Amino acid sequence: MSALRRTAFAVAPESAGERLDAWLAHQAGAPTRSQIKAAADDDRIEIAGKTVRASYRLRGGESVDLLEHEPNPAAAVLVGEAIALDILHEDATLLAVDKPAGMVVHPAAGNRSGTLVHALLHRDPSIAWPGQPERAGIVHRLDRDTSGVILVAKTVRAHEALSRQFRERTIHKTYLALVHGVVLQGGRIDLPIGRHPTERKRMSVSGRPARAAVSEYTPVERLGAFTLLEVRPQTGRTHQIRVHLAASGLPIVGDRVYGGRKRSTFGRQALHAAAIEFEHPEGGRRLRVESPLAADIADLLVTLRRSSQDIAGGGKVG
Repeated sequence: MSALRRTAFAVAPESAGERLDAWLAHQAGAPTRSQIKAAADDDRIEIAGKTVRASYRLRGGESVDLLEHEPNPAAAVLVGEAIALDILHEDATLLAVDKPAGMVVHPAAGNRSGTLVHALLHRDPSIAWPGQPERAGIVHRLDRDTSGVILVAKTVRAHEALSRQFRERTIHKTYLALVHGVVLQGGRIDLPIGRHPTERKRMSVSGRPARAAVSEYTPVERLGAFTLLEVRPQTGRTHQIRVHLAASGLPIVGDRVYGGRKRSTFGRQALHAAAIEFEHPEGGRRLRVESPLAADIADLLVTLRRSSQDIAGGGKVG
C-alpha cells in the first residue's frame, strides 16, 4: 500500500451547514466527489484528528484533513495478467464478475499480483481508472475468501451512478451464509460496527468510532447443528455480515477471524454473494445479476444433508 499524503483544507465560516463531500469537491486541488466518498469510507478524512463521513455537516472555521495515497510507481505501470474470469453480465457500461474465493480484489502490500484488477486490466486495458489504475472501475468490495458477484464500472459516469446508488442504499445485495447454530425464524441485526479496539485488522460491534449497520436474514435450510441463511445487508460496512452473525451467536462456518471457538475444516468462510440488484446507469432499468452457489459450499451442503438425514427437524425451512 502506498504512503499517505495529508492535505489540509480550511473551512470558511460561511460554509457552515454544507455537506463535507459537496464542499470539498469544489475546493482547489481536491479530488472528485466519488474519490472523496471513497476516502471517507476508508477513514481518510479527518477533522480535529477524528474521522468523519462524507455526509458530515460542516460547522465553519474548522480544518479538513484529506489523506491521499502517494503516487505508487508500481500501480502506475500496473500490468494486466491473463487470469480467467467468469462474466455474469456485460454491456458497454458495466460488467458483473463471479469472483472466486481466494481472489483479492485490489493490489496491495502482499498481493502484488493475481488480483481481480490484474485480470480486468488484461481483459480490457481501457478500464484502468484515471490516476488510479489499481482501482480499475471497482465499485464495491468482497473479502478475499467471499465468493460471488461483484460489479465493475467501465466508465466514470457509470461509477458515479453506481456509487450514488450504494450511498442511497437503493442497491440490494443478497448473500448465502452457512452458520453454526439452529435458526428457526428470520431476524434483523441492528448493531453499529467500528474498528476493533485492539486488533486494527478486525471490525467489531464494540469498536469506536462506530457506524450504523443493519443486516436482515432468513433461514433457508436447517442442516443438523447448522443453518443456511439468506442475508440481506442494508448497509455496506467492512466485514458486516461476518461481524453481525458472529455477534449474534451465529458465526459463519470456516470464518477464522470471527468464528471464535467454532472450528471447521472448511477452507474459508462459507459466505457467497448470490445476487445484486440495481438500476442500470444508462436508462435506469432495474437489473438483477445472480451468481450460482460456489462449488465448495454446494459440496459442503450435500455432505451436511447426508449427515443430518436422521436428525429430527432437519430439512427445508417453511
